[in-house]
Amino acid sequence: MDAAEPAERTKRYLIRTFGCQMNEHDSERIAGLLEADGLEPATGTDDADVIVLNTCCIRENADNKLYGTLGHLKSVKDARPDLEIVVGGCLAQKDQDGIRERAPFVDVVVGTHNVHRTVDLMHQARQHGPVTEILSAAVADDHELFPSALPVRRGQGHTAWVTIQIGCDNSCAFCIVPAVRGPEISKPFDLLVDEVRRLAGEGVTEVTLLGQNVNSYGRDLALAARRRGDDVGVGPQFAELLRAVGAVEGIRRVRYTSPHPKDLRTDTIAAMAATPAVCEHLHLPLQSGADRVLAAMHRGYTAERYLQRLAAARAAIDDLAVTTDLIVGFPGETDDDFARTLEVVAEAGYDAAYTFIYSPRPGTEAVESGAPLVPADVVAERFERLKVVVERSALARHAARVGRLEEAVVEGPSKKDPSVLSGRTRQNKLVHFRSERPLRPGTYVDVRVTGSGPHHLLGELVEVTASARHRTRIPVTAGSP
Repeated sequence: MDAAEPAERTKRYLIRTFGCQMNEHDSERIAGLLEADGLEPATGTDDADVIVLNTCCIRENADNKLYGTLGHLKSVKDARPDLEIVVGGCLAQKDQDGIRERAPFVDVVVGTHNVHRTVDLMHQARQHGPVTEILSAAVADDHELFPSALPVRRGQGHTAWVTIQIGCDNSCAFCIVPAVRGPEISKPFDLLVDEVRRLAGEGVTEVTLLGQNVNSYGRDLALAARRRGDDVGVGPQFAELLRAVGAVEGIRRVRYTSPHPKDLRTDTIAAMAATPAVCEHLHLPLQSGADRVLAAMHRGYTAERYLQRLAAARAAIDDLAVTTDLIVGFPGETDDDFARTLEVVAEAGYDAAYTFIYSPRPGTEAVESGAPLVPADVVAERFERLKVVVERSALARHAARVGRLEEAVVEGPSKKDPSVLSGRTRQNKLVHFRSERPLRPGTYVDVRVTGSGPHHLLGELVEVTASARHRTRIPVTAGSP
C-alpha cells in the first residue's frame, strides 16, 4: 500500500501596518478576511505565502518605508515567485497605478474604499495576473465599509476598535486624509450599539470609538434624513453615542480617538463626566500654539479657544489626562510662532504629546500655497526644544501619581523585559509591574504606583480585581446572513 500523500501546508500570511489606528483596524479586517479564506498567520517573511503592506501617506517617510520594504521584497519574490504581495491603505489610494510602475512584481493594489475586496482581488490576480482596483469614493449606505460587516482578527481579545465614522470633512492644509479616505460617513447609531453589544458578548471589556473626527459623528446622518423629508433635529450626536456605548453591559472602558478641538462640545464633556465607563483621557490635537499658523492650517480655532475648551474639560472630568499632536516647521512658521507654541504647550501641561516634523505632501494646500519651508536645521532645533517642554510636564504629571492605587488592564509582557507585565490605566498610561503568577491579557488589576518616567509608570501588584473573560474565536462575518 502506497504511503499516504503528505498533507498540503496551510498558506500563511504576514501583514505589515504603517500609520494610524484606522490603518491598524483595517489590518485587523484584512487578517480576518484572509483567515476566513483559510490562511493562518505567519511568523515572519520566510514562512509567509502572502505579504500585505497596509500603508500610510500622512508623512513623506511613509512613502520611503513602503518603497524601501518593496525593494527588499523584490529579492524575496525573485527567489519565491509564488509569494503574493498586496499593497493597500492610504498610499495605495494616493499612488494607485504608480505603485506597480515602481514595483511591477506587486500582485494586488487595493484602496481604502474597498478593503472588503482584498481576498477577491487576490483570487483574481492568481487567475489573470496583477490587478489594481481603486475606488474613487465610498458609498454612504454600503455597510461593508465598516469593520463589523467583515471578518476581523483582533490583536487583543479583550479590546476592540469600533469604527463609527470613515472619511473627513475638514480641510486642514497639511493633511491628505480627505483625499484618500473621502468625506465623512457615519455608521447608523443603532448598528453601532448593537456592534458593541456583540463585542461585549464575546468578552470584550474595552472599546475605542474610531474616526478621523469622531466628535462630528452623526452630522451626515441628520443631513441625509432632512434631505429625505424626515422631521429630525440635529440627529444622534457623539455625546449620545458615548452614553449609549458606556451603558452596554460588560463594557468597562470606553475610549475614542481623535476628536477635533473645534467640535469639542459641552455635551461631549458632560457625557464623559457622567458615564463611568468613559475613560479619563482626552486626546486633543493642538498642532500649533500660534493663531497665525492655526489660521493657515485651517484648524478653525485659536489658541485661546483651545485652552478654554481644555480648561472646561478638566473642570468637569476629575483626574483627566490630556495628550495632543503637534507639528513643528509648518511652512512659514516664524520664531515668534514657535515661541507661542512653547507657551501654549507649557500652559496646557500635557501628559504626553505626539510631535511631528512637518512633511510636505503633494496635493495638500500647504504645498500648493508656495509658503517657504523652514530650514531643516531650524526645525530640528525647535523639535528638541519642544520635546523638553513636553517631557517636563509629562514627568511632573507622572510623578504626581506615585503612591496612588491605579486600575490597570493587563496587556501582556513588557516589550523590554518579558519578566515584567505591562498594563494600561484608565488615563491611558502604561504601567509596568511584576506578578508571581501569569496573568492573561484582559485581566483587571489594582497596582500601587512606585515610580515614573516621561512615558510610563512603575508599580507593584496589589490584587486581581477581574479575570479576563474573552474567548479565542474563529473570525466570522457579523450581522444577519
